[in-house]
Amino acid sequence: MSNDPLLQPFQIKHLTLKNRIIVTSHEPAYPEDGMPKERYRAYTVERAKGGVALTMTAGSAAVSRDSPPVFNNLLAYKDEIVPWVREMTDAVHEQGAAIMIQLTHLGRRTRWDKGDWLPVVAPSHHREAAHRAFPKKLEDWDIERIIKDFADAAERMKAGGMDGVELEAYGHLIDQFASPLTNELDGPYGGPLENRMRFCLDVFKAIRKRVGDDFILGVRYTADERLGGGTDKADGIAISRMLKESGLIDYLNVIRGHIDTDPGLTDVIPIQGMASAPHLDFAGEIRAATNFPTFHAAKIQDVATARHAIVAGKVDMVGMTRAHMTDPHIVRKIIEKREDDIRPCVGANYCLDRIYQGGLAFCIHNAATGREATMPHIVEKAPSRRKVVVVGAGPGGLEAARIAAERGHEVVVFEAANNPGGQIRLTAQSERRREMISIIDWRMRQCEKHGVTFHFNSWADAETIVAQDPDVVIIATGGLPHTEVLSKGNELVVSSWDIISGDVKPGSNVLIFDDAGDNAGLQAAEFIAKAGAKVEIMTPDRSFAPEVMAMNLVPYMRSLQKLDATFTVTYRLESAEKQGNQIIATVGSDYGGVSKQRVVDQIVINHGTIPLDELYFELKPLSKNLGETSYDQLLAGEPQSITRNAEGKFQLFRIGDAVAARNTHAAIYDGLRIAKDL
Repeated sequence: MSNDPLLQPFQIKHLTLKNRIIVTSHEPAYPEDGMPKERYRAYTVERAKGGVALTMTAGSAAVSRDSPPVFNNLLAYKDEIVPWVREMTDAVHEQGAAIMIQLTHLGRRTRWDKGDWLPVVAPSHHREAAHRAFPKKLEDWDIERIIKDFADAAERMKAGGMDGVELEAYGHLIDQFASPLTNELDGPYGGPLENRMRFCLDVFKAIRKRVGDDFILGVRYTADERLGGGTDKADGIAISRMLKESGLIDYLNVIRGHIDTDPGLTDVIPIQGMASAPHLDFAGEIRAATNFPTFHAAKIQDVATARHAIVAGKVDMVGMTRAHMTDPHIVRKIIEKREDDIRPCVGANYCLDRIYQGGLAFCIHNAATGREATMPHIVEKAPSRRKVVVVGAGPGGLEAARIAAERGHEVVVFEAANNPGGQIRLTAQSERRREMISIIDWRMRQCEKHGVTFHFNSWADAETIVAQDPDVVIIATGGLPHTEVLSKGNELVVSSWDIISGDVKPGSNVLIFDDAGDNAGLQAAEFIAKAGAKVEIMTPDRSFAPEVMAMNLVPYMRSLQKLDATFTVTYRLESAEKQGNQIIATVGSDYGGVSKQRVVDQIVINHGTIPLDELYFELKPLSKNLGETSYDQLLAGEPQSITRNAEGKFQLFRIGDAVAARNTHAAIYDGLRIAKDL
């Protein structure tokens, strides 16, 4: 038995959890036809393989047809889900982990034009800002129907082999009943707190009657909405005691905050630059007030914080959910005393922001997450040792080097700069985003551990590379800012990189033309505004910074609005002309019929990058494959075997922004899927 507090078992009713680390419910948006098929199952099982005590699926599974998912959730109201659930639970149990599922009715937190186009329902007509639907006020027969739907869904989950069910209350229908801000019902389900909690308790009664006592039931609920007129801390403690004293449930999973707006959601689930574990002490207060099993998760991304949560008695089970998207083998590495090998979550929130835009959840720096059926978290040794030369030590190049070295190859990396990191080193110039450098630091440690040789301050040319006598060359040289976008006056502009790096000082009256819509534009805007300048961010798109996405936009807006930045959408910067110490900017519109002018002293362009591909094209005629990548072999997970030049001495590939401007995840994914089959 280990004496590590995180590795102690915890008994909850009949179920023994083998350690204190859980993956709390979340929806990675992997279902197919609303079912947990291969991708979903492989993702869930990987975390069980990694040693977690309990993994919870779905965030959340819908129990009713009038709770249509606004992203790709599981459909627990369908009988056909049972065999799919059984396949997943059996596979998780084989790995020695417990598994539960979260059920919900979304209430107003959805849209009427999804699914079957049924009216959205809630205990009032108040619209939720995030999803914009005006709900129907619930009738008695709606309440009866939905209670039965919860019980039916729970019964399906028990039939599918789940160890238990957690009800999602916070922000969803159950919480909409509990909060005075969203409950305007009369009679038994409205009015005082006891009445507002009746729906939640009636749902649990119906479920418990259906599933019996040998099934774990819990609730993830708001114990303090942090909204004027809403459920406050005193209410939350009262609610917590009511839940315990009902005798219907086995644990509490505590949330603090509200999720009806993007800023509220981001405070509940903090991203990089925000405080770690901001609600942990509050969860500890609930545990102390109830003396009842308490779970909690909210930016507990490192082992030290998780260990503190258990040692200090804040919680009984600590959730490390996004951390397990980054590294599913955290517990195994703790057991093996390899905590330094844990891939750190950097809080980039690429995972959740993709979901809220209707995409699949992917981790910004673990490209195997969500692709477990095709991409390995742990690579196997190659059948023979080869020499691999990588040019460029950004995230893509370092990933290719790491994977190739773990495969057992001799790996040499050339980097023109004096430090690794590429564009991430620019990103980390912002205090709020400095955690991003861990993407590089972790890869450097892994590369050094596996014997990779680095040459920094080395501008590699074709002669340098050929002299290495490589078997494989991977070009990961990235790109440089593309600023040649105006019909006239391109020589008058600077790039967002120039501002972020400090190579160019901010002006006093600055126009930022941002049609890339990524972090660099807003990051440059923040640097300029903090220097005291007047800033206008202009885009031809109908919304600004679409690549930044919802939750990552929140801290930028909190900063830039206070600094009085101006945001202008649907206008395009067309040209620039020098006039004394000023620049006359001509502005048009893709919609036509508009021509305006701005008088500024600096124009900043954010228009992505142009590949640094000269070395690639120098090496191309010397390579066996003439630079060609077989997409069929790449997607099938087979080694690249194209030979187009019998005289060639090496295979040549390029990845990341050396191909085209994309993002960090794309570069890392390129590196992984090329190198894993070398």
